[in-house]
Order: sequence, then structure tokens, then C-alpha cells
Amino acid sequence: MANKILAVLEQREGLLKRSAFETVCIAQKIANDLNLEAEAVVVGNEISNINEIGKYGINKVTHIKSAELENYSSSGYKEAIINYANETNADYLMLSNTSLGKDLAPRLAVKLDAGCIMDCINIDTSSGEVVATRPVYAGKALVDVKFSSTKKVITIRPNVFKAVTADNSADVEITVTEIGSPNLKTKVTEIKKAEGKLDVAEADIIVSGGRGLKAAEHFNLVEELADSLGAAVGASRAVVDAGWRPHSEQVGQTGKTVSPSLYIACGISGAIQHMAGMSSSKYIVAINKDKDAPIFNIADYGIAGDVFEVLPVLTEEIKKIKQ
Repeated sequence: MANKILAVLEQREGLLKRSAFETVCIAQKIANDLNLEAEAVVVGNEISNINEIGKYGINKVTHIKSAELENYSSSGYKEAIINYANETNADYLMLSNTSLGKDLAPRLAVKLDAGCIMDCINIDTSSGEVVATRPVYAGKALVDVKFSSTKKVITIRPNVFKAVTADNSADVEITVTEIGSPNLKTKVTEIKKAEGKLDVAEADIIVSGGRGLKAAEHFNLVEELADSLGAAVGASRAVVDAGWRPHSEQVGQTGKTVSPSLYIACGISGAIQHMAGMSSSKYIVAINKDKDAPIFNIADYGIAGDVFEVLPVLTEEIKKIKQ
């Protein structure tokens, strides 16, 4: 019988990411449904907002602390979490399907001899076991998957399972376990990020641009609309391959998978690889002069028009409303 589920939390620069709270919520729900003990574990050095976990249902957190693990290390994180999972006899490990989760989850599964279901968009426990739904064939179909292994590793798509504060929130019992010199085959020495820019993987609103913008200098139209909405800027693969935008902004099968409340696609035709990364957005708005573009097939709202004419007007109208 399974007895424990571990929510593996992601932190960046000493702060738990929003996806960490989503992981806590769904892990606690599974624990309630399957009569498991739920616990959270986070690897890092100083973490300033760790007490906030109690608001989301889980009130037991283990902080595996090491100055050498302040930044992500695949070997160091894997070793620390595997050791703790074995020590506590946890049968379920749950992570967010971020870049870190995509890298770490398969490593944990191999070492635990566990089944691994990635990028889940729904978890059903009505049958007394976990049945996970995940996209396949670049998002063209969904498949329900269940485990046949004793140990289980699950990653959930960010922004799909909302972080909701629990009715029975309580003070968090935090256990700090300091470890010595971890096994670091690689080490992050410095992280550089664009100042003041939202990460598309974390953003609730995203404005993305594609080849329809014709040149890098025209991306100011996307940036201005994003600024008016408080949104992140995204890009299609063609735009990134052309060198117009950094890879960190790429949305799609070979970029980041996003599920914001609002996704605005500007001059993006809707290649299947792009739609695989954003089709689970709550609302999709497409702006494209080609009325037959595939993006309109999944859009909730569509504007068949020239982005160079539509975006300035749309930006101006949003600014008026916000004033």
C-alpha cells in the first residue's frame, strides 16, 4: 500500500515559484482521495517564502539545505531527493512540468525504478488509483494513463491545476536537513535573466508574435500590447530560429508549454508544433490576415486582419479602458 506522496517544489533565487504551490494543491488532493500522507520537499539554500506552503493544504515541509545547491544541479538535486524519498518510503513523487521538472523527473524515475507520467493536464482518482490524462501527438489527442509500478513519478502542466488556498490552512512544520558536499557533476555558477520581463511559463497572460510580423523591429507592437496587459511576450519557433527573439520566449513543442488564462497569437499561422505548446490556454485570441490559418481552429476569438493595423488600435483601446 502506498503511504506517502512527496510534492517536489521548485525554487528560484530563494523563492518558491508559483508552480510549486500548484504542485502542493494537487498532491494534497491526491493524498485526501487515496488516504495518503502528503509532504513537500524543496532543495536549495535560503528560501524566504517557505512558510506560505501551509496556505495550500500541506503543513509538513522538508527543506534539504545546501549552499552548493542554491541553483539547480541535476546530479545534486536527484541525489538529495532520491535519498529522502527512500528514507521516507514515498511511493508518489509529484513535480511541475517546467524545464527543471522535465529534466529531473525522468532521472528520479530511473533511480526509483518508477513509472513516470509527464505533462499531465488532469488527474482522476475516482477508481481508487491515479489515472492521468496527458496530450499526445503534439496535442492532437489525449490519452488516459495509469501506473503498473509501485513507485510513481508525475509531472503536471503549469497553470492547469490552479493553486487555491485551503480551508484548513495551518502553520507549517519545517524540517531543515543540511547536507554536506553533494554529488555535483555540473554546477551553475551564474544565472542571468532579462530584467523586468515575465517568464512565459509563469505568466497568466501571454502575447506571442510570429512570422507575420515580418521583422524583429516590428516586435515592439507585441511588446506594447503585452505592457498594456501586464503580460509576458512569447514567440513562435520560426521567429526564434530567425534570431528575432530569445529561445526563453519560445512557445511550442520545442519551446515552453504554457497554459495562461489568455493567449494572444499575433501573426502566428498555427503550426501544430506551436499549438501543442499553448492549446490548453483558457482563452485564445488569434490575429492573422489569413482567415484560413489553422490557429483560428482553436481560437476562442479571431480577428482576420493585418497585425500592423490591429495591434496599435487594440493596445490603445486597452490603455483607455485601464485609465
